[in-house]
Amino acid sequence: PLMGVHKGSRKGQPNWVFSRSEPDSVIRVVSEDQYGLYADLNFFGITQRFRWIEPGTFLMGSPESEPERSDDEKQHQVTLTQGYWLADTCTTQALWQAVMGENPSRFQGNQNPVDTVSWQDCWQFIQKIKEKHPALKITLPSEAQWEYACRAGTTTPFSFGEQIHSDQVNFRGSSPYNGGENSEYRKKTVPVKSLPANPWGLYEMHGNLYEWCQDKGLRDYEKSITDPGQEWLERPEDNDNQSRPLRGGGWSTRGQSCRSAHRRRAGADHRYRGVGFRLSIGPEQLGGEAAKGPQAAVQAGDEEHDGFYEYFFSPIEEGKE
Repeated sequence: PLMGVHKGSRKGQPNWVFSRSEPDSVIRVVSEDQYGLYADLNFFGITQRFRWIEPGTFLMGSPESEPERSDDEKQHQVTLTQGYWLADTCTTQALWQAVMGENPSRFQGNQNPVDTVSWQDCWQFIQKIKEKHPALKITLPSEAQWEYACRAGTTTPFSFGEQIHSDQVNFRGSSPYNGGENSEYRKKTVPVKSLPANPWGLYEMHGNLYEWCQDKGLRDYEKSITDPGQEWLERPEDNDNQSRPLRGGGWSTRGQSCRSAHRRRAGADHRYRGVGFRLSIGPEQLGGEAAKGPQAAVQAGDEEHDGFYEYFFSPIEEGKE
């Protein structure tokens, strides 16, 4: 299995042995590029790339000086003691269709992110992957893991800097952040990897779709903390209807809602037109029973204005668009 900590110069890099020699091996490629370490995994015939996110410490939330911030974003220090693997894109409709046999999305397209899925739908999707690859510690990222990866070492409102434009982010460009320049409002999702990646090689962390996180509710931000949300990562089977965090903003939200620190939540059983998810895998392994065959060493805000809240976030009733 892929596990442990690399003893070389790269902080927190996993040290592993794995195989991709058999047809049912989930791991196809492990390599490195300008963004760092990645692994391509094959689920039900569809490849998803995962980026290795090193452990580290960062400032979560927003400073009081950040324009258009919310009161629940108190800035505080967070330490993540373990690295993890994070999908470089939201889950595509092609992958969802391959796993679930159906596609609930409003905006159809194999390479578009799946939308109109509840947190519980995501849980069912993950269970189906685990049935085929039981050794994988696959889940949704915690809220802290999500923001750490979204920021990618930055402290500005967006990983792209102080402002965003529709050339970088799919959002309601007619409602820019903090007096910024108006830009295109597409009124729909775009295919994954249509827009620039952040400094860690992760696509559409801002905009396109809000993304579900694993935690329950929204944690109160008070003081420095280590590994917040870890308890929910260790209990992925806990799938009740309590509210869950949503991060990143979406295709119909204002620029304010696409900030790295922006938070909202929704009931775990609610489906929204503007919500999807990306997968995360625990640091211990990408292998186990899922990686079979001869071993081979590898080095390697507020959206209620103008009625958009009701349109974008109103739950989808069964049998209706």
